[in-house]
Amino acid sequence: MKKRKFGLVLSSVLAASAILGACGAKEEKPAKEKENASSSESKKEEAFTVGMVTDVGGVDDKSFNQSAWEGVQAYGKEHGLEKDKGFAYLQSKSDADYESNLNALLRRDFNLIYGIGYLMEDAMTAIAEENPDGKFAIVDAEVKADNVVSVMFKEQEGAFLAGVAAAKMSKSGKVGFVGGVDIPVINRFEAGFVEGAKAVNPKIEIQSKYTGAFDKADLGKITANSMYSSGVDVIFHAAGATGNGVFSEAKERKKKDPNANVWVIGVDADQYEEGKIDDKTNVTLTSMLKGVNAAVVDISNKSKNGEFPGGKTLTYGLAEDGVKLADSRGAIPADVQAVIDDYKEKIAKGEIKVPEKVKK
Repeated sequence: MKKRKFGLVLSSVLAASAILGACGAKEEKPAKEKENASSSESKKEEAFTVGMVTDVGGVDDKSFNQSAWEGVQAYGKEHGLEKDKGFAYLQSKSDADYESNLNALLRRDFNLIYGIGYLMEDAMTAIAEENPDGKFAIVDAEVKADNVVSVMFKEQEGAFLAGVAAAKMSKSGKVGFVGGVDIPVINRFEAGFVEGAKAVNPKIEIQSKYTGAFDKADLGKITANSMYSSGVDVIFHAAGATGNGVFSEAKERKKKDPNANVWVIGVDADQYEEGKIDDKTNVTLTSMLKGVNAAVVDISNKSKNGEFPGGKTLTYGLAEDGVKLADSRGAIPADVQAVIDDYKEKIAKGEIKVPEKVKK
């Protein structure tokens, strides 16, 4: 009888334990869900967001601004960020928009904010001083502040190669340079182009013209018309969206006369598509690539990983693969390409120093 009572008591204890165990198991799930939710929130908090303010010419200028935006988008995609929340851009229609656009991105709490273009130097300097805890980057200008990284390129080195290509491919012995605004960065493009062209043909005739704008395709077209009409057969432009007009003029001339020797050398991004007339005809000889997109990705990742290079100036040239010529898709013959490659190697090794200003 005692054994039976003991057995009943033991059974009751085990049953109670089982019920309590089951209750405990049920409570575990919400706790784990809570932990996961907390982890998810933590990840959101850790997201390093990036915004950029364009120079004039638009984010789809097929050149400078577009290259920077492609870099921001690549960074966003790499880290699974949502457009407008994790990465975004604001477009400047004039220089009056620079400071207000930078401030707008600050109010949206972006961790790193880019200012694209030399003309944004003053606005970036003011914003950085007013917001010492912010992180900023400026392309094509130098701002001396601990919370700003300045990104520069040796445009003259890539432009030198463009000059070699232009002079070697010219049949008339006349080539042209169309610049946007007359500022140091565009001066470097011109200087390199002139130096490269003269290196392979000391007697080459070079016409240079600054349009005074980065967003006026009509000015680019008018300037190109004047140059081509005077016998120039290769034009290198460093004029942002203004350069789209150079392509328009070259294509019109090629359509009228399929045998016309008219070429355009693009800038910043591969502008092969800009010169396309049909599947067999294209007026783009090559493009001088400037790795703004790659620099944006590199600096964004460094900053995300706690290695923000504030107060530094990072400079990218041929040796760093920061500038180069795009694939010509067969427009440049092998013997000319060999000459270009030889100069590229010498510049990268430091055997040739390319000036930043045109020698007077």
